[in-house]
Amino acid sequence: MNIMLSTIHNLEKVREVWNRQQHAFFHVATTTNKLESPPSPRFDPWSPLRQCLDGIEVNNRTLARFLCQLIPTQCPFERDVNLFGRTLFHIPPLCKLNPMYDELIGLRFRAMCYLADVCGEDVSQFC
Repeated sequence: MNIMLSTIHNLEKVREVWNRQQHAFFHVATTTNKLESPPSPRFDPWSPLRQCLDGIEVNNRTLARFLCQLIPTQCPFERDVNLFGRTLFHIPPLCKLNPMYDELIGLRFRAMCYLADVCGEDVSQFC
């Protein structure tokens, strides 16, 4: 009986949220005298390359090792510029500006998982 009461209570909450969303949508639509159009798709020139990187399957030990050695664990551009023992300025990690950053990190992660799970290797040397 408690399960039925909690289910009814949850359904009432969902209905309240739905009614609020419907009210907000129709209120906006009537005050602006136009319906909101769906967002237009953005042009992404990097999309084919991203899909290509995401589609790479790591199923070879030598490929997995190569990818783990090729893709760095930390941003190689981050550094402190020192002069006479004093830090002049700090260059922040710029890898996040790379449009392929997430795909490359994902590929490296898949390679490390393949080495650890399938091959049974110790991947601490790549960390």
